[in-house]
Amino acid sequence: MASHLFLPIELRSVELSNRVIVAPMCQYSAVEGTPTDWHLMHLGQFAVAGPGLVFVEATGVEAAGRITPGCTGLWNDEQEAKFKDITEFCRGYGNAKIGMQLAHAGRKASCDVPWNGGAQFAPDHEQGWPVVGPTDIAYADGWQTPEALDDEGLARIKQAFVDATKRCVRIGYDVIELHMAHGYLLQQFLSPISNQRTDSYGGSLENRMRFPLDVFDAVRAAWPDELPLGVRISSIDWVEGGWSLEDSITFAEALKAKDCDFIDCSSGGNSPLQDIDAGPGYQTGFAADIRRETGVKTMAVGQITQARQAEAIIRSGQADMVALARGFLYDPHWVWHAADELRAQAAFAPQYARSHPSMQGLPIPGNPPTPK
Repeated sequence: MASHLFLPIELRSVELSNRVIVAPMCQYSAVEGTPTDWHLMHLGQFAVAGPGLVFVEATGVEAAGRITPGCTGLWNDEQEAKFKDITEFCRGYGNAKIGMQLAHAGRKASCDVPWNGGAQFAPDHEQGWPVVGPTDIAYADGWQTPEALDDEGLARIKQAFVDATKRCVRIGYDVIELHMAHGYLLQQFLSPISNQRTDSYGGSLENRMRFPLDVFDAVRAAWPDELPLGVRISSIDWVEGGWSLEDSITFAEALKAKDCDFIDCSSGGNSPLQDIDAGPGYQTGFAADIRRETGVKTMAVGQITQARQAEAIIRSGQADMVALARGFLYDPHWVWHAADELRAQAAFAPQYARSHPSMQGLPIPGNPPTPK
């Protein structure tokens, strides 16, 4: 029986060769927002190894929107030029489509890199900066109190998303994903835990969705009609009284009405009080529920590590795509190994084609067997 995981999928004019996605993974290795050769290596190794789509990490639309000083950004020409070089490298040697995840960290910005503990820097620290949010509610005790965004601040950030989108067009990305998950700015507006505004951007679910939907509209208008635009959400906050699956379904319906092409269904990240029930495929049910209730394409993510597990998710209709992160860090050739296990075909860079199991035992090119 043919593998469903390795069937192509169309997102507007973009056809992915299979349903396996390399999820955005922060590398904390940029310099002043500009990606480095580490990113060339990181993204390039996946681009040549057969996934349908490779996402660049969460990339700040302004300097203050980065999670850490080591996070990538897309607000100046130097960053754009380096990203273009990396994208052209991936496309020139690879066989995957390339996507960008645009983000703003909001009140969770100005942090140290994870391997140094990840604590938030004070605004006057040499590596820190002041943070913003929907309201002046800190993420946790000891964290900065964010400046509540006023109309001018909201307009500035929305324009920053538009400007970064225009840079994405020039770079040549195939897909954009807006990061509205994990407790970063756009999810901060969605969740009642972090959004306690009393104006048109707070209070009711409709009001809390307003700014994220405004940003989506602005990006959609700046992004070519023929190219897909999706959104990563935190399907639930994992906190009583927080953002719920029912809220996510309502939000997904609103996004679908605005021509959103897919929902990437993650969860959590907006409160240190979260109580996550983690395990293999623990977020897949969210993707299934949102897909069933709204009809929008979904991407399942979260502890999806095995080929047959991923195949079952797609074959059973729980999601249209699966995204892996740590699985690819552990095994950059996950797609090749999955294809072999599922008796499917995956793209190989010609330089690596002789590593395919079907080529084992054959003479090494350029070293034919000695005639008898």
